[in-house]
Amino acid sequence: MKLARRLALCLAAAILATPAVAQVADQVKVEGGAIDGMGRQASGVRIFRGIPYARPPVGALRWTAPQPAQSWRGVRPAKTFAAQCMQQPLYTDMMFRSSGVSEDCLYLNVWTPARAATEKLPVLVYFYGGGFRAGDGSELRYDGEATAAKGVVVVTLNYRLGAFGFFAHPELTAESPNRASGNYGLLDQAAALRWVKANIKAFGGDPNRITIAGESAGSFSVSAQMASPLSKGLIAGAIGESGSLVGLRPLTARSEAEAEGVRFGQAVGAPNLAALRALPAERLLTLAAENNLRTGPNVDGWFFPRQPREIYAAGEQARVPLLAGANSQEGGAEAILGKGPVTVAAWREAVGQRFGASAPAILAAYPTASDADVEAAARTLASDSFISYSTWKWFDLHRATGQPSYYYFYARPRPATKAEPDAPRPQGAVHSAEIEYALGNLDLNPVYAWTSEDREVSRVMNGYFVNFIKKGDPNGPGLPAWPAAGGTRYSQMVIDASSRAEPAAAMDARYRALEAALAQP
Repeated sequence: MKLARRLALCLAAAILATPAVAQVADQVKVEGGAIDGMGRQASGVRIFRGIPYARPPVGALRWTAPQPAQSWRGVRPAKTFAAQCMQQPLYTDMMFRSSGVSEDCLYLNVWTPARAATEKLPVLVYFYGGGFRAGDGSELRYDGEATAAKGVVVVTLNYRLGAFGFFAHPELTAESPNRASGNYGLLDQAAALRWVKANIKAFGGDPNRITIAGESAGSFSVSAQMASPLSKGLIAGAIGESGSLVGLRPLTARSEAEAEGVRFGQAVGAPNLAALRALPAERLLTLAAENNLRTGPNVDGWFFPRQPREIYAAGEQARVPLLAGANSQEGGAEAILGKGPVTVAAWREAVGQRFGASAPAILAAYPTASDADVEAAARTLASDSFISYSTWKWFDLHRATGQPSYYYFYARPRPATKAEPDAPRPQGAVHSAEIEYALGNLDLNPVYAWTSEDREVSRVMNGYFVNFIKKGDPNGPGLPAWPAAGGTRYSQMVIDASSRAEPAAAMDARYRALEAALAQP
């Protein structure tokens, strides 16, 4: 008995002497204070919602760069999503889990599978789309649990939009220590990245393995953060779904954005910055819509020291692995043909009116042998002109740096809806159709009648994304081989019911022909 007791005491002493392993618990300490999350889910993932990463941009802080979040006492609940940033209900496919809109909206959400804070798991920071006018980190299709369950710490965030996120004005430029105005939404994203860099260890994440991703405006945002000297050093990898800021049209100059701000102020009876800041948030939102306030990223001289395309052409962006691509039906044939006949004659006339002397080159790049080919050719040209070209150009400029670069062509049409199972389906994958597949969230969208083929497409696409986030390479067991782009000949990954790598020569030639045609005066 004495020997047994002595052994027990020795064992207890050894356990007490062993350094404690920091656990990722429901309560986590971050900059600002302690937070209490939702607890571990059946998937093994812990969820933390509504964590402030910056001070509320209200009052005198409206239209300023985001400021560090204020500290709090005690334990802050992190179980509900924060309000959406100010926006109008523009898109019917956005399913928010937050309640209402507010200027006080700079919060983020974390999904972590880590059991110990020392795990150093790869991190995904996802930016929502919505044309820089709508969107929210609480959207069902962006939920991080499915991807987190595969060994990734996932973060979504809110950033300012429209008149609140991209408003420029000469008085704002004058008061800024950086002589810049506008781009507040992009500055919010950069501030969130800095917060993640400083705090993600507490959730078991690796601050040196942060991949940023997004769709549409979120993809534009990824290309922006890669280009900006304020954030490019925080990024280890990038994923862009449909769009970038390196299309043929240059980004708005700050002076043009300021002039638009002055025009708007005069139109609404608020001729100076004090009067504009005094407008209630709901009133400003309404006035912006009624007066067609044009907002968006601009070359402000600070976040963007020059045009993003120039930054990429010079190889000055973040030199990290890039995975990017676009969908097969980003635009519809009617964007080219209007509501007229779908014939070769109508196609030739429409291309001639749009491209003038460059029409023969475009007709050669988008060939039509008969009327049966016209709808597909017009759909492809519409998609390319809208968003696919800019996605490819981003990839094309970035692969010149020698960084691993992968391009996909997403071609899976959505299935029928449950409400209208017999309604006509799209010919291809429409804009934003890939999001639920890419993030493994088919079951969170109740609108569509998902099939076993859809689930296989999601398995493959989410698998590619997870592998890329973990190691900068989408390839892995059970997935079709996806070669990185190299030299003048390379492959694109066609993601569909039967995913496969195909030579990209025809796509490459098509985009170069479109680029040459649109560059003509």
